[in-house]
Amino acid sequence: MGKVFLIGAGPGNEELVTIKAIRVLKKCTAVLYDRLAGQNLLKYLNKDCQIYYCGKEPGCHYKSQEEINSMLVKLSKEGHVVGRIKGGDPYVFGRGTEEALELLKENIPFEVVPGITSAISVLSYAGIPVTSRGESQSFHVFTGMSAKKLNINWESVAKLTGTLIFLMGLENIEKITEYLLENGKDPKTPAAVIMKGTTKEQQVVIGETDNIAVKAREKGFKSPCIIVIGDVVKFSQALNWYEKSPLFGTNICVTRAKNAANKLNEKLLDLGAEVTEINAIKIKNLSESLVGYIEKLELYNYIVITSVNGVNIFFDYLKENNIDIRKLKGTFAVIGSATEKALRERGIIADIVAEEFVGENLIEILNPKIKAGDKVLIPCSKLSRKAIYDGLVQSGAIVDIVYTYEPIKGEIKDNNEFNKVDVVLLTSPSGVRNLIEMVTLEALKSKKVIAIGPVTFKELQKHGIQAVMADSYTEDGMIEKLIKMKEDEKNG
Repeated sequence: MGKVFLIGAGPGNEELVTIKAIRVLKKCTAVLYDRLAGQNLLKYLNKDCQIYYCGKEPGCHYKSQEEINSMLVKLSKEGHVVGRIKGGDPYVFGRGTEEALELLKENIPFEVVPGITSAISVLSYAGIPVTSRGESQSFHVFTGMSAKKLNINWESVAKLTGTLIFLMGLENIEKITEYLLENGKDPKTPAAVIMKGTTKEQQVVIGETDNIAVKAREKGFKSPCIIVIGDVVKFSQALNWYEKSPLFGTNICVTRAKNAANKLNEKLLDLGAEVTEINAIKIKNLSESLVGYIEKLELYNYIVITSVNGVNIFFDYLKENNIDIRKLKGTFAVIGSATEKALRERGIIADIVAEEFVGENLIEILNPKIKAGDKVLIPCSKLSRKAIYDGLVQSGAIVDIVYTYEPIKGEIKDNNEFNKVDVVLLTSPSGVRNLIEMVTLEALKSKKVIAIGPVTFKELQKHGIQAVMADSYTEDGMIEKLIKMKEDEKNG
């Protein structure tokens, strides 16, 4: 017998997911998820986890609630740890109660992982505080999906002075506002409709109770939407911090290996972007190649490392094999601020840093320092260019290049992930080639593409992919280019 976790996934923004939800997802062996749960959560699953899409789109359910209940029972009885991922919170109009009761009836152990409800979070992202001391001392949440037949005392609701929030109510917005107005709600009470809140597609329309339905229809709004009625709506324009973010409205595909993507993801999220992580590169560890070089560690005058992976794999190997890092007496030279930081986290300050993400920049800095006969160790990728090696050899250095890892093609859990992407960031030729295999050349050509530097840019050109190149060959250079592109779009 397995166990079922009813997991609240929050409102759709990947960062509005609880730590517990992520921890539980990592141990699931089977998962059922809804349309509103957000595909980004799938990245936390183990590669062998069985994934089932349940749909739950208005008027078009891939699986009925009864089928979902049966699947939860069946999978758990097969011994699976089952994750039932639901948008928002499982018990806030999520039919989680029905699923829990079915599991209870079958004596199947279950646990509920609460989620951040859209009733509060979506309003926050639209600049609408759910309460405010001067305007609203309470809030009231209703399901709007079946407003026509809900047993709601509209006369009482219309008299409430707090914030009224209707989830899933777009289809019935005319009826909702009509009932409120018929029962005495002031027609000039501020009102808003928020579509796809907390995501890059968020849109907000502001009006009053007597015209908000017309305004939402004129805008062409589609589900999911939240209707808000109350004086707090007046704060929206001033407090709408999310839509004022530099990269709001842009879904950016980060293609780096999983362990190298986190910092870049965080920078983009802080700027208001939505991030789709597709690990076009997976790292194959070849650190055993270092065996023949360990005894010579203290003889090297220079140790050159060109990537974060290079740092981590090299130092992990030393640690795992009880090799004293005090044997490393050479000068450390690295490419890029991220590699420098990774080295610093290992307790070593790089003596030489090439800021641009190209080997030629490092050679320009190193060559004046290298003396004939200097010994250099380069632990690097099997796919690394020979520019640094060739440049050092020409300067008279004795160079050992050791392939400590190999970038291989990554995996994609759901090809639909790429459909919502606006801009793709690529940082290596192998990443370009792998992504083409994973999503097709035509799909990549349909997106805006930014290359980190000339080597990656040249690979894109070879495949006929239009791209722009960062002005400085770093992650920050790509971000600066992104912001510039966004500003140019706004300015027409």
